[in-house]
Amino acid sequence: MTSLLSRSTTVLKATIAGLLSLMALSLPTFAAERVIIASTGGAYDKALQAAWFDPFTKATGIEVVTVAATNAEMRAKAAAMVKTGNVSWDLYLDGEIQAASKAHREVTEDLTDFCRQFAGREDLSANACSAGGALLQSTATLLAYRIGEAGEPVPETWADMWDTEKFPGERAFPNFDDPWRVMAAALLADGVKRDELFPLDIDRALAKLEQIRPSVSLWWKTGDQSVQGFRNREYSLGQIWLTRAKAMHNEGLPIAWSYNASFLVGDRIALLKGAPHRENALKLMAFWLNSPQAQAKACEVLSCTPPSSEAIAMMSDEARKTMPQGDDVRDYVIIPDAEWINANAAMMLQRWNEWIR
Repeated sequence: MTSLLSRSTTVLKATIAGLLSLMALSLPTFAAERVIIASTGGAYDKALQAAWFDPFTKATGIEVVTVAATNAEMRAKAAAMVKTGNVSWDLYLDGEIQAASKAHREVTEDLTDFCRQFAGREDLSANACSAGGALLQSTATLLAYRIGEAGEPVPETWADMWDTEKFPGERAFPNFDDPWRVMAAALLADGVKRDELFPLDIDRALAKLEQIRPSVSLWWKTGDQSVQGFRNREYSLGQIWLTRAKAMHNEGLPIAWSYNASFLVGDRIALLKGAPHRENALKLMAFWLNSPQAQAKACEVLSCTPPSSEAIAMMSDEARKTMPQGDDVRDYVIIPDAEWINANAAMMLQRWNEWIR
């Protein structure tokens, strides 16, 4: 009897196991929850991964998938995906100036309704959330240089960037679909006053750039390329992003920079129209704005200014000192004329492409 009962139990277990297997095969398979964001890769993404993406995944179970691309590639890809209705990204990072443009509005969702939840937050800057996207961070594009021997003069202005006798070595400039900052640096080097910079004199800027062109060894297209170029000693002085310069400084590379030659810029997190994981994307943006800890951790590494004053308070004294300060912005840092840049973007890019070839 015991033997019969044992055999019956064994058969029953096998039958149940078989039924469960059949049920598993017949049930739909759900993909893991995810959100896809495009950024510029390298040290920048690494900092965001540790400070923002990983904590978000831990809190929500939603995987953050990153796609690396240049700024020009991101804009072109975003426009193409929305136009064809085949959208595979949810979010991408765009410059704050571009985020106010008509071209940006055509491919991204208006986040006005989403932003209302942050309107009462006293710690967030007034521009922390806008129709064009959530503010990721503010930083600078500036003159960075390789540190020489103690006592040697150091470059501080854009005029110094053009002085190849006093400051010998190869130069680096960005070359993507946003040439205003290179032209603006050339005009400042040519003696234009900061309060008379805009509208940019394109002819004068290109003529000044022609003078330094033989010394430019790297026309970088991504922030990571500017980092690799410095590591490989492709240049000694370069116009690069402060976030990348600080990342290299944290690695122990001999780099310094000057706020006397800088432009205030920033990144926004933009939501693509037709995003396949729209709700997850909104959660990721909200997580950033609601998490001073994440903002502080990222900007501690990248030397950026986070949108939350609480995040700034959490950062170390050393990190806060390397952020653009109030006096720097008042006396030196150029705040670009976003309206003029957007209105003249196509013309500038055409003139730039004709010159750079």
